[in-house]
Formats: sequence, C-alpha cells, structure tokens
Amino acid sequence: MAPPDQPHVVHLRAGGTSVVLRLDADRLPCVLHWGPDLGPLSDADLRPLLAALAMPYVDSPMASQEAVALLPQHSSGWLGQPGLLGSREGRDWSVGFDEVTHEVTTAGTPGWADGPSGAQRLRSVGTDRISELEVVVELEVLASGLVRLRAAVRNLGQQPYQVDRLEPALPVPAEAGELLDMAGRHSHERTPQRRPFGVGHWVRESWGGRPGHDAATLLCAGQPGFAFRTGRVWGVHLACSGNQVLGAEHAVTGWRLLRGGERLLPGEVRLAAGQAYASPWLLGSWGEGLDELAGRFHRMLRARPQHPRRPRPVLLNVWEAVYFDHDLDRLRALADRAAELGIERFVLDDGWFRGRRDDRSGLGDWYVDEQVWPEGLAPLVDHVRGLGMEFGLWFEPEMVSLDSELATAHPDWLLRTRRGVGPASRHQHVLDLAHPDAFDHVLGRMSALIDEYGIAYVKWDHNRPLVEAGRGPAGTPGVHEQTAAAYRLMAELKARHPGLEIESCSAGGARVDLGILEHADRVWVSDCIDAHERHRIVRWTGLLLPPELMGTHVGSGVDHTTGRRHDLDFRAGTAMWGHMGVEWDLTAASPEERAELGAWIAFHQQVRALLHSGDVVHADLANPALQLEGVVAADRSEALYVLAALDHTLTWPPGRVPLPGLDPERTYRVDVPPPGDRLVRGAGTDRRVPGWVAGGAALTGRVLAEVGLQAPLLGVDQLVLLRAVAVPDPAP
Repeated sequence: MAPPDQPHVVHLRAGGTSVVLRLDADRLPCVLHWGPDLGPLSDADLRPLLAALAMPYVDSPMASQEAVALLPQHSSGWLGQPGLLGSREGRDWSVGFDEVTHEVTTAGTPGWADGPSGAQRLRSVGTDRISELEVVVELEVLASGLVRLRAAVRNLGQQPYQVDRLEPALPVPAEAGELLDMAGRHSHERTPQRRPFGVGHWVRESWGGRPGHDAATLLCAGQPGFAFRTGRVWGVHLACSGNQVLGAEHAVTGWRLLRGGERLLPGEVRLAAGQAYASPWLLGSWGEGLDELAGRFHRMLRARPQHPRRPRPVLLNVWEAVYFDHDLDRLRALADRAAELGIERFVLDDGWFRGRRDDRSGLGDWYVDEQVWPEGLAPLVDHVRGLGMEFGLWFEPEMVSLDSELATAHPDWLLRTRRGVGPASRHQHVLDLAHPDAFDHVLGRMSALIDEYGIAYVKWDHNRPLVEAGRGPAGTPGVHEQTAAAYRLMAELKARHPGLEIESCSAGGARVDLGILEHADRVWVSDCIDAHERHRIVRWTGLLLPPELMGTHVGSGVDHTTGRRHDLDFRAGTAMWGHMGVEWDLTAASPEERAELGAWIAFHQQVRALLHSGDVVHADLANPALQLEGVVAADRSEALYVLAALDHTLTWPPGRVPLPGLDPERTYRVDVPPPGDRLVRGAGTDRRVPGWVAGGAALTGRVLAEVGLQAPLLGVDQLVLLRAVAVPDPAP
C-alpha cells in the first residue's frame, strides 16, 4: 500500500466488469479503467499502473490532467464543466478538499441497505473546512456488472448553501469515438441518433419535470460503427423522473466523460445547516456491442426484490375501444369478449370520475361519476371478476382541471408562479403534491377506491409538462419536490395495498426512467401502438428495459395515431414482445379476427416465461429493410426470434439472417411456429418459401450465428417467428 499522502489504486470487480480507481488523500476518486474484467489483481499488480498512465508534461499541470475525479472540480485544475456548483450568496463557490477518506466494502457488510450478492462499493468523503462543505461520492459495481454512481453535498456551515449543479461523471477511453442517444416526440419516441464524439460538450437536457418524449434515455459512447453485436460501447442512464441532463464531454487534455444529474431550477435546493442533497443515481454499462450493454441493465432490474415475479397478465385497456363513452352494457360485452380470448386483466381508462365527459374537466375529483355510474363501479368490477379477470383503473394523480371541485376549493394547491398557473396543456394544470394537504387528499381518495373495488392495477398518467412549476405564494421552484412527492405517493399506495401494480404512463413514453421504475411495474412506452412504429420504439427502449417492463398492445386494424392499416399477424406478432395487451373494441372484431387474436394470446402465454427471463438479442443485418431480434433462454436451451420487413428490400430474395445468442457447441432445430407461420404455411408446395422451412433446420449455434438461414420472402410490414430448440445429446 502506498504511504497515506501518496495516491494508491483499488480494483472493484463484479459481473464481468472491472473498475480501477486512483485514490488520493486530498482528491475524490478518479477512474483509470471501466470495462472488461481484468481478473484478480494484487496491490503489487496495481501499483505500477500509476506510473504506466502518468502523462507527459505539456505546458502546465492543467494541460496534463493525470486524474479527473468522479466529481470534477476546477480547484484540481480541471478546465471543463465542474461537477459541483453552488455558493452562499456568491461565497464558497470553489470547492477543494483538506482531506478525503476512502472505504471499500462488499455487499452484506454494514452500510449496505440493498446491495446484491457479489457487489462492491467505494465510498469517499471529502471535507472542505474553508467552504464548510462535505462531499460524498459513492461508486458501486453491481453483480450484473452495472456501475452506479452518485454524489452528495452536506452544508457544515451555519449560512445556507445553494446547490446549482451536482453531476458526477464516468470516463471512457479514447476508442469511444462515436455517440449514440435518442430523440423523439409524442407518439414517435426513442429514435436513435449518432454523431462523432468530438472535442466539446454534447448536452441533452429535459426541463419539463419529466425525461420527456425527446429524452436521450441512454447516452452511449463507443468504437465508431458499434452495433448490437459488435464494437465496444459504454453508456449511462440517469435514474431521475424530473428535470435532468446527460452530457458527453471531450476535453482537449484527452479525457472523455459521460455525466449526468438533476437539472435544478434557481434556488431549488438551499441547504440549511446540516442538510444534504444527493444526486440521482447515474448508472453505467458497457459491452461488446449494445446487446451486452443492455443485458447488464436487464439483469440488474430482474434481480431487484420488487421486480414482477408472477406471469405478466395479458390485459385489455378500453381507451381506444370506448374513449370517454362509458356505458355499462357495452363495457360488460367488451369484458365478455376479452375473457373468451384468455385476457387476464381488464383496465378501465379515463372517463369514470365526476364531470369527465371529455378531456377538458374533472381531473382531481377522484369520485365515481354518479350520473354515468349510478351504482358505482361495482356492477362492472363484479362482472369482470366473475369472468376471472383482474380489474385495473386509470388515474392522473398529479394533475387537475381548473374547473374541478378540487381546484375551485383549493387554488393554493396548484403549482404556480406569482403571475399564475401558467399555460395549460391538454386543458390541465399541476397539483402540488409536496403540499401536505394535497398529498393526503389524493392518497386518501386513491386508497379508498383501491380498497372499495379491490383494484389490482393502476394506470398512472402524467400528461402535462411541469412549466411555471412554483410552490406557495412566492412561487418558489418546485419540480424537485414534486418528483420526490410522486415517488412517495406511489410507495405509500403500495405499502397500504400489497400486490398493487402501477403502470407509469406520461402522455405515452415521456417518463421512462429507472427512478419511476423503483415504484412502477411497467411503463407505457408510447401512445402510438402502430406496429411499424412499435418495432423501433420497443427495440430502442429495450436498451434500458427488459420486455416484461414495457407495455405492448394490439390495436385495431387502423391505427389510432398514424392511420396505418396492418394485418393482425403483424400487430399481434409485434405486441407479444413485451408485457402484452389489447387496445381494441373487440365487440366490433369479426369471429375470425377474435379467433386469430386468441391464438396469438395463447402463444404469448405459452412463451412469456422465456420472453420475460431470457437474454434479448438483435442481429446486425446488412439488409436495412429487415429487422431480427429475439430472446434466448438463460441456459441456452431455446430461443424465439421475430424477423420483420419494415421497408422494401432492394435485394430479392432478401438473403440470409443469423440467429445470435445460441450456444455455439449445441445443435438446434429451427422451425416456424404457429400462429406466426401464416406467411409460410404450405411450405412444401410454395416455391417462394425457403426449402428449410418445410422440415425445419438442425444446425449448431455457431453455424446459425455465423452462416444463418435464408430469410422467407416478406412484404413490407410482415413478420415471421423463428423458434430454436436445442436437440438433446444422443444417449451414450
């Protein structure tokens, strides 16, 4: 070990990931390596690393940055963006440390509240006596190989300290020369975009009190041209449901940082004596291709104690079937049709509460509308339960209509600035959940309804961005407290009602993050259920979330948002790759359509244990018109793939497609299972179908990955399923 005043090196490793850090007595830790596991390394193995990585002198220490901390600071000579900015009315804005202590622990030791087996943590505490601040940085390497990082600042002085920015950062190596993140809009979320990682700062901010439809979701940096199966890549996600920022900074000294934090409004966090503020977790993953990077997020989420364990119930959401037209007989008939098809959960969407005949009124008045439901919801709930289905209900707890009884009686419960409540969006405004009385009121009404009707599932919407989001008579900024209050409300409802599931919806996919998923059981990835669009949306949301956390629904033949028309095989074959649901007036469907949909639902129920536990894989196809992805069982005994044509192909036939992720040494029989075989039925007589389809193909996993299979002929917006099952070894 190096002398106390000399830097030394520690090595954290778990889940195939190594993080090597430089520790100094007067500086916060610096990451020297984050990526592939380096194997067991002794102190003697690590000691030469500092000399090996020492930079040559340029013209000053500031131009030869040997170490950039997890929370970079100008006081160390860093000329990029500081990780901590704040002051006491202009004083104590520069932070340096008299001493920094470091402690490495493993999961299960004191101080670990929720550490999974195999994880390791570094906790470093820096004290600035002159500025009267304590700064804590925690870095954990989880059993999945995921890294998570956060920072906290505590006010040790008597005068208030205002925090303006707290953004920890993870460095990536020089080979990470290309950036990938996502953009989008309502009903067109999660559209990937790439750019060179040049000198400067690429910043993605969200200012609407939620990540937004245009959220980056992940910010990745990798070897130029990295894809799903090739190219080393690193990426970060911020587990925050409020205002936030992700950034990629490339300094002229050569350091490349991926960073993120909560975007604080002016004066939003003012620490009194002894108070502290902690940043949200910044989660980092790496991989040889995006599939491995995403797999670490998926494994971490699946290891959580609150992760859904039982089979995900196929649900019917009635929104696109009835909209605001709530009629008991019609809804009962819809429930009958749903039960006949094997649907397991019935969700009554917007329109059930007082005055809610359209989207212009009623929000906040969480009482069943007596005019529409003279006997309450019990007749519908009892009918649904009698058919063997669970009952779910839509709420928008954070929002109000200005003409609601709630807003009329308690105008002081609304978020506003001194000029007023600000612009409406979807004819609604925001309830100040951080107001204790408002919080108690919403909690009481929701809890009473959940109790009265035995509600198993809450669809929790959040349709309005938070702008002009001030609290109290002074209109002080309130997004940070609003976000924390929403988390508390979800947590309290779950504590009062064990087994309750919550879906996070935010005008579709505007609140997809791991902060909300500490409390929610799935997200609605988009209001657009057009199957063509959903292939892109689900694929790229899947960089963060496994299939069982993404709501994916079958809509009617003509899509509600785009007007596109798709056949049922394409719609259902797309929707089954997540937490499957239906959003369609089944009473208007033909008997043939209902039979076909029932077959898809039954097939999904047959394979959902695989879909919701296996490794998600994607093929990097040379033909851009085709898309292939699948799920491979953890033991590599079986896999299911979907091959879709999303555009006209310039080559005809379209060529071979590989099946990634299988055990290269095992032999698999590949076939086209029903009901996803309609396009290749009669393969023995149809010369347009590849010859292997009629009898299946038996090939090794290595051959299937490296050589592949000839793709069937598919038209635009058509798909086919491919199933691979390992062939048992012959008996000795």
